[in-house]
Amino acid sequence: QVQLVESGGGLVQAGGSLRLSCAASGRTFSTSTMGWFRQAPGKEREFVARIRWSGGTISYADSVKGRFTISRDNAKNTVYLQMNNLKPEDTAVYYCAATSARYGLGNPGNFASWGQGTQVTVSS
Repeated sequence: QVQLVESGGGLVQAGGSLRLSCAASGRTFSTSTMGWFRQAPGKEREFVARIRWSGGTISYADSVKGRFTISRDNAKNTVYLQMNNLKPEDTAVYYCAATSARYGLGNPGNFASWGQGTQVTVSS
């Protein structure tokens, strides 16, 4: 089992920045990809970004391309999400997730381990 703990959420004005962190522990060697998802009230959980531990292959949702940057520190078993030029529509609970799957990595159903989530609120 992999344990994930997110931090770094908060309240920010539109155009501002936040950096989320996700610290992984436990059987991290069993996972290959880390992802960030978000869920706004009344909406389904949606993919934001993902990164492979090995090789660092990265993918972003179109809605965050050019504004968000995902990165990793393998030595610390930590994944980050730098969020710049935040918009009110970015308001959501952000979740970190881990998977050993190779396909369907935009589908939250393919991620086995999840953090508790961290709230990001962007005011207009």
